[in-house]
Amino acid sequence: MECLLSLKGMNKSFGGIRVLNNVDFNLRKGTVHALVGGNGAGKSTLMKIMTGVYTCDSGTITLNGEEKKVNSPRDMIDSGVRMIFQEMSLIPTLTVTENIFLNHEIKIGAHLNKREMAKQAKALLEDLEIYDIDVNSKVEELSVGVCQIVEIAKALSFDPSVLVMDEPTASLTDREIDVLFKIIARLKAKGTAIVYISHRMKEIFQIADEISVLRDGFLVASTPANEMDMPTLVDHIIGSSTKKSMEWKDREHPVSDEVMLEVENLSLDGRLHDVSFKLRKGEVLGLAGLMGSGRTEVLEFLAGINRAPEATLKLEGNKLKFKNPQQAIDSGIVLVPEDRRRQGLVLMHSFKDNLILPNLKRVKRGLSISKSKSTQVSREAIGKFNIKVNDVFAEIFRISGGNQQKVVIAKWLKTDPKVLLMDEPTAGVDIGAKGEIIDIIRKFTADGKSVILVSSELAELISVSDRVLVLNNGRITNELTHDEITSEEMLQLEIQR
Repeated sequence: MECLLSLKGMNKSFGGIRVLNNVDFNLRKGTVHALVGGNGAGKSTLMKIMTGVYTCDSGTITLNGEEKKVNSPRDMIDSGVRMIFQEMSLIPTLTVTENIFLNHEIKIGAHLNKREMAKQAKALLEDLEIYDIDVNSKVEELSVGVCQIVEIAKALSFDPSVLVMDEPTASLTDREIDVLFKIIARLKAKGTAIVYISHRMKEIFQIADEISVLRDGFLVASTPANEMDMPTLVDHIIGSSTKKSMEWKDREHPVSDEVMLEVENLSLDGRLHDVSFKLRKGEVLGLAGLMGSGRTEVLEFLAGINRAPEATLKLEGNKLKFKNPQQAIDSGIVLVPEDRRRQGLVLMHSFKDNLILPNLKRVKRGLSISKSKSTQVSREAIGKFNIKVNDVFAEIFRISGGNQQKVVIAKWLKTDPKVLLMDEPTAGVDIGAKGEIIDIIRKFTADGKSVILVSSELAELISVSDRVLVLNNGRITNELTHDEITSEEMLQLEIQR
């Protein structure tokens, strides 16, 4: 097949640190090329060079057989190269049409031609065989899955020949993923070349024609997908034989009979209905269910975000009523939220500032913050949680997603909580970081503390949960011990009952 776009000898450094080392990448017309690797492997940097966000230190970009000089994103947009970033670029207060045509509006003289833009926006969606999205709806009213489709339509409004998708399924339901894959198939049939970045291994083999693997800034493999298998791919990503972090490990210290936390009669605005359960000391309790089943709402109640006056909450036998999240934190219940960038971090602040934010009492000297103490605490976290960051003053938005997630976990564990609530803690992180996060959970509960874990990755849920509660439409429909869960398929059937 015709090579549409080629990157040769890509080199890039930041602050003297080499992040790409002589990387080649070839993209063929009408194919899906999966670009995979661990967090910090260089995937985003390579794609930002390809889309004009960064300029390479050395190397050449060839498009349609001609060498391309790239000075800005506009150069590549005009050449038909578009990227859909993992963090969506839609503006919530604008409509679907307004987002699709943002910065390239259709005008009649000095006035916007709203009717024509709405007509073309509808046509773009219908071309994707999406007929149930109102183009006059505001984005803030839409689900994450619908927003992903709008992002695709926005990119297609530029009629691209190359489309880069960065973790497009990270927040999608199974049904929405099926819709996305059908859209991708139609784009391929039209000759669009797609770069597909994902940490979900099964997905890659479902959708990709070719696979390239980056590790530590080097291209370590590039091959047709049908010539690669899962164990080999994982070995390429992590650089060694797969560690068995994602398999169940018998506990050295059994779960206590003592109850750490108890919830009774939790009902919430039609979203939760009479939810009751107990969490024991040293236990990992998994919450399984489809998106919208009520898993996140349970965690947000425990974290003091949602209030349910009729519910009873006990922590180590003591009744509690939280009026705000700070009261939950002070009691020893902390939440690692689903969306680390919007809810878990202050992106424009440094690694150190993010880490010490919930730990100010530990680093205070009188009325001020001790720079030496805060630096020491930050450096301790880097070592303990294996966080890859140049220094404690690095801006948090500049480090990879997996390392950002470890910062969120580290900052809450530094508060010495009794109960750790984790909502999709491995979403958008690589297989190596997933294993590290699972090990963090195991070490935390080995000290007699407790975890409630929400995860759509069933293998991950099974690997670490002592019990799993199945939620459906805001109700607990089943409770399973680890020994009762015989496979992912069995748990999936329970979720879909």
